[in-house]
Amino acid sequence: MNEPRSSGDKSPETTSQKARSAIAKAASGERAIHPALIPGVSVENTRADFKTNKTVFAVALASTVGIILWAIIAPDNLANTGSTMRAWVVQNFGWLFTIIMIATTAFLLTIAIAPTGKIKLGADDSKPDFSRNAWIAMLFAAGMGIGLVFYGPMEPLALFLTPPPYLSGVESGSQEAILPAFAQAVLHHATLPWMIFALVGGALAYAAYRRGRIPLISSLFEPLITDSNNRVFGKIVDIFAVLVTLFGTATSLGIGALQIRTGTSILTGKPLEGNGIMVVIITILTILFILSAMSGIKRGIRILSNINMGLVIGLAVFVLITGPTLYILDLLPASLLQFFKHFEDMMSLSASQGEPEKEFVTAWTMLYWAWWISWSPFVGMFIAKISRGRTIREFVFVIMLVPTTLSLFWYVIFGATAIKTHLDGDGIEIEGSGENVMFDLMRSLPLSSITTVIVLLAVVVFFNTAADSATNVMGSMSQSGRPIPSTSISVIWGVALGGISLSLLLIAGKDALSGLQSIMVSSSLPFTFILIGIMVAWGKDLARDPAILRRKYAHAAIERGTHLGLQEHNGDFVFSSSAVPENHGAGAEIENDDPYLHEWYTINASDEYLAEQAALREERRAELKDFAQKKIKGKDAEDDE
Repeated sequence: MNEPRSSGDKSPETTSQKARSAIAKAASGERAIHPALIPGVSVENTRADFKTNKTVFAVALASTVGIILWAIIAPDNLANTGSTMRAWVVQNFGWLFTIIMIATTAFLLTIAIAPTGKIKLGADDSKPDFSRNAWIAMLFAAGMGIGLVFYGPMEPLALFLTPPPYLSGVESGSQEAILPAFAQAVLHHATLPWMIFALVGGALAYAAYRRGRIPLISSLFEPLITDSNNRVFGKIVDIFAVLVTLFGTATSLGIGALQIRTGTSILTGKPLEGNGIMVVIITILTILFILSAMSGIKRGIRILSNINMGLVIGLAVFVLITGPTLYILDLLPASLLQFFKHFEDMMSLSASQGEPEKEFVTAWTMLYWAWWISWSPFVGMFIAKISRGRTIREFVFVIMLVPTTLSLFWYVIFGATAIKTHLDGDGIEIEGSGENVMFDLMRSLPLSSITTVIVLLAVVVFFNTAADSATNVMGSMSQSGRPIPSTSISVIWGVALGGISLSLLLIAGKDALSGLQSIMVSSSLPFTFILIGIMVAWGKDLARDPAILRRKYAHAAIERGTHLGLQEHNGDFVFSSSAVPENHGAGAEIENDDPYLHEWYTINASDEYLAEQAALREERRAELKDFAQKKIKGKDAEDDE
């Protein structure tokens, strides 16, 4: 209970005065709260100052403009440089990409299964912002995009026609090549990629909603880097995060532009070729995005996006029903079993094993690992925003299982239909970069004129929502983690994103997709090392989390109390707490004097939040004291009887 004020007190302390008093006590070594009782603090309840980081914004934007000018002035030189860099990265660091995918999965499974799995991505009393069903639906929306519409039917068909090198003796287009094609596609798009997203998203959610740090990639390194060094290092990290998001998203937007061109050609009946049409498509879509950003109609885009998701799901159901239904259903469990059967073979492929292996991993596996790494800041920040209040255990296992299941269904439904149609000789072939396959598949099914429009509409909306979300993330990272970046910053990044997508498409000519991918693979390498640092930093944070510290005290108290109770009372005892001389209690051997255990809370939390939590602790203390007294009185009454 609170101590009564002396007669000299004229008025109660204000909220701010109480908070400042608590901070002063913490600074002098007299903590206002035991580190094991810290409830956590969200970034909204801190003193965070969101302002434009001129260095991050200027350097990232200048780098982008430099790439665009390079593409205009010396396109062949940029194309050759990108191709050379991609080959060098795959040859020398392909092993690192593979290790990162495995290490990330192992790390997340470890923290989910361990006691840290019970820690919330938020304060102790935080509740999820969304229902579980709504949360899962949004995770599904995050994973659905231009890439799945493009690669859904094309990738299994391509892998069926060019089997992975580990399948020695399996002929192209044979029955034996069908299941491995689906297994390889699931590897590229299911569990492992989503673990990369979960690492960045989980670490950001923990840092922002439990530790009260600004939601930036650089903030995740606070446990490792001192304040004096963190400024320069943090800016470097955030610059790389912006650039890798830019190039990763530009690749997806380039794919979308290629599909829009193909779909428009089919609908109009006129072949649309040349650079002019690409300029028109990307310019129109970029203008549409800029207008939506300037008008602030974010809610309308979200509604349209939800409608789009309904269209895409409806499209999958339509293909399942009107396509080779039994063939699809038969391949679903078989493809999953094939994935586990060949998992080791697929993961062990490397460029050093020979020319066929090098060509395959360069075109497929390493490309995807780099792509998902480049998307991790973008998707991770989105996942963080919708996952507040979830436990780490729920967060990891839902993200691991749900996207894997959905990806399996998506690729088998569209891939099986494409392969069956190809085997039946109905004209599905891979032309150019493969942007024709989805539309050719629609033409082989009923109502093709309607479904072609739906596919084209889905790609257009995915293009705009991806650009909208990516520029929001890049704008947020340019403005010190500001939740809603200023319109002007978002518009600038929107123009830059459209410009980089267009320039990379144009320099690559007919092999446009390869040109986009080369730049993206090269840009993702530096962020791979950042992912390693995130695992180390988050692991260090979790080891010193208040919940883990409480667990240590609980184990120590129970262990010592049980031993003493059995020894002195022969099993007839209950636990109670009372003060003892310093360093003689249950937690005497537990380190709790490290300033890191509590300073982050008293320094980051706002005055109002500190005072509010102090009042809640007093209420809780009074409740526990009252409960204990009632128990004692009840025991005394029983003894009297």
